Amino acid sequence: MSDTKEKLRIDKYLWAIRVFKTRSLASEACEKGRVKFKGDSVKASKAVTVGDEYEIKTEARKWIIKVTGLLANRVQFAEATKCYIDLTPSEELEPIKTQATSFHTGKRLSKIGRPTKKERRDLDDFVEDA
Repeated sequence: MSDTKEKLRIDKYLWAIRVFKTRSLASEACEKGRVKFKGDSVKASKAVTVGDEYEIKTEARKWIIKVTGLLANRVQFAEATKCYIDLTPSEELEPIKTQATSFHTGKRLSKIGRPTKKERRDLDDFVEDA
């Protein structure tokens, strides 16, 4: 963890604690107003200090975090979680758990969308026979 007098941008901090996968995604979230400090949207260049509370909306969930330490570089998840406290209410986390149980496998649902290769062959055989 770094010294508290060091300046650290919010986009870099959110990337380092693994809220966002890339720093550019963190910057984009700041530009779109998805990162708030005391109810106001913040710019990506805002300096982070220990004790600040941020409200962050990502694609997956809503976060409310309190900064307990500063990280300038991306570290392991176990180390990153030591630099913030997750204050997100439990009712915000409930829908996420139910969504996680039903995941998309990448296979197409039966009888929906384009035909498979086998179904195309069967259709071609059917049309040729007619």
